[in-house]
Amino acid sequence: QVQLVEFGGGLVQHGGSLTLSCTTSADYFHILPMVWYRQAPGKQREAVAGIFRRQGTDYDTDYADSVKERFTISRDNDKKQVYLQMNSLKPEDTAVYYCNSPLSTWTTVQNTRFKWGQGTQVTVSS
Repeated sequence: QVQLVEFGGGLVQHGGSLTLSCTTSADYFHILPMVWYRQAPGKQREAVAGIFRRQGTDYDTDYADSVKERFTISRDNDKKQVYLQMNSLKPEDTAVYYCNSPLSTWTTVQNTRFKWGQGTQVTVSS
């Protein structure tokens, strides 16, 4: 069974930066669309950034409006890892962050390819 392991979270001040990493054991990682999601306390899980294969080694990215221009998603297929560079962090970015591969649209949280990992906590102090 494919495992997802997220790491890199922590406590950061408003305006600070963090880089999250997600590693997977999927054999066909390079063709998988990958998405970072987050779930804040008392809120539903939401998709924040996705990276999708266009052709060959070309990938497209997309972002939720709330993180556009601040977050950057990337991947390393050799390491089977996906990253989320988060800049200009705000208290409202506080959440547990997860990665997964969507089975339908990238913003659809309910239908994912793999079992959810434990996530990594990001806390932004004001």
